[in-house]
Amino acid sequence: MGRLALLAFLACGWTSTAQAQDSAAGEAAVKKAGCLKCHSVSADKDGPSFKKSAAKYKDEAAKLEAFLKSGKDKHLVVKNDGDLKNIVAYILSR
Repeated sequence: MGRLALLAFLACGWTSTAQAQDSAAGEAAVKKAGCLKCHSVSADKDGPSFKKSAAKYKDEAAKLEAFLKSGKDKHLVVKNDGDLKNIVAYILSR
């Protein structure tokens, strides 16, 4: 039983560290791609807030990825797949 508790504790610690790293990578990718010129986390600017986009694309990461790759609606195109994955994860976590 003690080993199981230790494994659970270690898994939770690793997950929170991984999430922090992913969040930092996502935030860096959002800044690098210039997303913050038109978007913010909680307020609409020229584009919708990340919170509004997260609600729209909840459980539909592939659709958000496709949109960010498409350039539709005069949106900047995210070409780097690593940045794209980090941006999508960052937006959906808001």
